[in-house]
Amino acid sequence: MNRFKSYWILLIAFAGLAATATASGATKAEINAKADAALVTFNEKIKGGDSVLKTAKGYLIFPSVIKAGFGVGFDTGDGVLRVGGKTVAYYNTSSASLGLQIGVQERSEIIAFMDADALKKFQASKGWKAGVDASVALVTVGAGGEVDTSMLNKPVVGFIFGTTGLMYNLSFEGSKITKIKPK
Repeated sequence: MNRFKSYWILLIAFAGLAATATASGATKAEINAKADAALVTFNEKIKGGDSVLKTAKGYLIFPSVIKAGFGVGFDTGDGVLRVGGKTVAYYNTSSASLGLQIGVQERSEIIAFMDADALKKFQASKGWKAGVDASVALVTVGAGGEVDTSMLNKPVVGFIFGTTGLMYNLSFEGSKITKIKPK
């Protein structure tokens, strides 16, 4: 019973950490500046990534998603939705997980809506969950840093890049994305 109680305490602690990170009070200008910097990194590291975003109907940029875990894991980060290269809304991504995991990781994520209907469904949702409301195909990058174009025929594709830290979990599944209103 003590072990079970310990997991609940950890879950509550991580939820508190995530709430603190989400309630950090980042302004629209700060989120946009970080998203712009993440795009520069994305275009430097992923050859052909800029052309994917140009053909996308819209894309989410989460410049800093923090994941922490010790048996129970939680991740969170704020970002922007851009359509036609312009920010149209602000979002938070978060997820929780249970299983073999330990450490802390920071990464950047981009989710591109390649299909207009997929973008409309996302924008109309009150809380969009990857793997439930739509599958996000994780685009792999080859040895030369080039995009695997075989994945680009999917309605929603995602990139994870700039990963730092000691945790390994490259997936969008289970991430809940909700609209926020920063200052």
